[in-house]
Amino acid sequence: FVHGGETSLFYLFSTLTILSGIMVIRSKNPVHSVLFLILVFCNVSGLLILLGLDFFAMVFLVVYVGAIAVLFLFVVMMLNIKLVEINENILRYLPIGGLIGLIFLFEIFLIIDSDLIPILGFPKALSADFLLSSGLFNIFLTLLFFVKS
Repeated sequence: FVHGGETSLFYLFSTLTILSGIMVIRSKNPVHSVLFLILVFCNVSGLLILLGLDFFAMVFLVVYVGAIAVLFLFVVMMLNIKLVEINENILRYLPIGGLIGLIFLFEIFLIIDSDLIPILGFPKALSADFLLSSGLFNIFLTLLFFVKS
């Protein structure tokens, strides 16, 4: 491939991966969700081929698409789930989701570079591993608190 061709293929595969991942979550029909999941796996395999990891791409297809996604598909089809419109209010979960998202974004900034947030004045001695583990533990405690209440 020419360098421009690889870049355009990367953008194509990554965009399709993100859109398919969103459709896995947003789809009302569980069978459609599994089919979108298979599309995500195929696009990620394409990204792995672009990286030159041909063996991993094929193993990814065989293991995830060939085994796990097909198992999900058969289980969903065997359950005979009635398609009922979900009348759940999505805005009900927006405040807690936004709060967790802001906490996650804040912790990512701490992990990447403490110079981005000079107000906190964290010493440089704190390693990225310590910040990542403490951030994940904070998310766990936050979720545990809201589940218990």
